[in-house]
Amino acid sequence: MSTPIDFTDRVAIVTGAGGGLGRAYALALAERGAKVVVNDLGGDVHGAGGDASPAQKVVDEIVAAGGEAIVDGHDITDEPAVDALVSSVIAKWGRIDILINNAGILRDKSFAKMETDDFRKVLEVHLMGSVTCTKAVWPHMAEAGYGRILMTTSTSGIYGNFGQSNYGSAKSGLVGLMNVLAIEGAKKNIKVNAIAPTAATRMTEDLLPQQVLELLGPETIAPGALFMVSDDAPTKTILGAGAGVFAVSQMVESRGVFLPEQARTPEVVAERWDEIADLTDAQPLESAFEQTSKYAALAARELGINLD
Repeated sequence: MSTPIDFTDRVAIVTGAGGGLGRAYALALAERGAKVVVNDLGGDVHGAGGDASPAQKVVDEIVAAGGEAIVDGHDITDEPAVDALVSSVIAKWGRIDILINNAGILRDKSFAKMETDDFRKVLEVHLMGSVTCTKAVWPHMAEAGYGRILMTTSTSGIYGNFGQSNYGSAKSGLVGLMNVLAIEGAKKNIKVNAIAPTAATRMTEDLLPQQVLELLGPETIAPGALFMVSDDAPTKTILGAGAGVFAVSQMVESRGVFLPEQARTPEVVAERWDEIADLTDAQPLESAFEQTSKYAALAARELGINLD
């Protein structure tokens, strides 16, 4: 048996934790000893309104089970409010070890019919809300030499989904944010990952058949989320999760094909497309600079140039 994952004395902030996935994460963290901030604005699935009672119910559940939790009803896009929350958590518990950026909204329409305000709002909540919360906790994690941050991406951002250009853009942006912050946080032992959940929540209840929804309870995803914010978590990793199934998604790149200057035309690219697009032995890259180094090395080898 593997060593039990324990969060005793860890302090976690979970956004959008008044129901669905966030609630499942908060309860599971508390069950394993974490002190939890249950953040939820309490609006509807489209981001309208506000009600602190769902988050308070989750706090009450945690306290009734013998855990420690506090409620926070602030909007994650309100930077001063988020900064104040983080300051209050530091004052109360002295640390912040874990941040799960889970809060989100949906405003689905085909791109042709979507209002740009709905595009901006979804980006503001999912992407900038995660930026705001992460920015607020980052210096405290850096000073402590420890941090675990989990972004919530989506297969809509990784693979695409009709009617979700705003949502997919935001979720893809969170993968980019994860990639950069994982590199920047490495020296401070801040690990940054993303989870791509498919779950039965308010956001999916009208989109999936009941039989499928019954398989996709939030509790089937929580074990993966907890591992991704644990001491031994990986970093810079996307974990897909749903119905008790867990998988890793990666961006990979084909080996690459060098075209000499005289053959560097669109027609030759077309002629050699199958070779260029061949993902046999495709590999992920650790950073943007690694791609630059790869291309330079390939070109130099083909041209007989010795690079220092």
